[in-house]
Amino acid sequence: MKNKVEETFKMRFGGPATAVARAPGRVNLIGEHTDYNEGFVLPMAIDRAVWIAFRARNDLRVKVHSIDFNETIEFSLDGLAKGGPEWGEYIKGVAWALTLDGTPIHGWEGVMSGDVPRGAGLSSSAALELAAARVFAEVSALSWDPMKTALLCQKAENRWVGVNCGIMDQLVSSAAAAGHALLIDCRSLELQHVPLPRGTVVVVMDTKTRRGLVDSEYNERRGSCERAARTMGVRSLRQIDEARLKHSEETLDDAARRRARHVISENARTLEAVDAMRHGNAGLLGRLMNTSHASLRDGFEVSTRELNTMVEIACAQPSCHGARMTGAGFGGCAIALVQETEVDRFCRDVAKGYEVSTGIAPDLYPCSPSGGTELIPLKKA
Repeated sequence: MKNKVEETFKMRFGGPATAVARAPGRVNLIGEHTDYNEGFVLPMAIDRAVWIAFRARNDLRVKVHSIDFNETIEFSLDGLAKGGPEWGEYIKGVAWALTLDGTPIHGWEGVMSGDVPRGAGLSSSAALELAAARVFAEVSALSWDPMKTALLCQKAENRWVGVNCGIMDQLVSSAAAAGHALLIDCRSLELQHVPLPRGTVVVVMDTKTRRGLVDSEYNERRGSCERAARTMGVRSLRQIDEARLKHSEETLDDAARRRARHVISENARTLEAVDAMRHGNAGLLGRLMNTSHASLRDGFEVSTRELNTMVEIACAQPSCHGARMTGAGFGGCAIALVQETEVDRFCRDVAKGYEVSTGIAPDLYPCSPSGGTELIPLKKA
């Protein structure tokens, strides 16, 4: 991918790029629907990324060609306006957020490509935002601050693009460490790097179904959580443990009670998963993933027939420690923790079983934990 964007840059711009920025996609191992409840999440950056080969310009213009879309955008930093290809809005949004922060930024030209599957819930949008932010930092001689940059990229997606995402995607793309997942405390934003158990691989299993009614369903789930917190007299469900929930359950309506039970138990599972990973206990991590899926399916009610089928087939494989849906739900991807030596067989058998059961050919992606956003200087010819 790096060579691809370098060579295309030379052809389009008549000379070499000076550097390449790389920002990874991500998958969430455990900790689902906990982020907006000020809880814990445990995402992992994956070895699929967005790459941008670039060089600085002497003006305030930005010109970027996308190999994947075969489109080019061009805009001026002193006249930012919406319009053009959707992918370009993420780059403009980063420029807007940096400018709003009072940061002087300069123009550049670049060529981008990526192998993060779009629409699969692996956060190709955050990868594009962080790659663009890394380019702006380099051409504008800015110090690189992963936390601050992640927050600015989140603002870009929330307020420029118009997607009400949390901080998880941008933060793991910016601050991940190779070989590790990233525990994020969504209240304090404290980060802890946690190693994946040795000899295991995370397999992303795309059901090839996409989310329907996600906005209204998401808002209902979030509203139920907020209602439960208000009823129990706290700001967020992060402040409630299982003992207090049990004591207060009779004061909650049925939906709020089930949603709160998932969030509170999921926070506990996420911390237990961290402990299991630090002790190399793949079996316990897998069991926690299984329990997480059951809670999302039955308590939070965000799974689907296809996601459940994928998880059941995965868990039936001898090499699988555990599996769960990942992401907001209502379609998209599941993940499995698999013995490294059996990954090829696992992917083959699960894909076959899922297609027989559903009539849909899935995509399975074995993934390694990647480091976060980086700059790769290029040697001068």
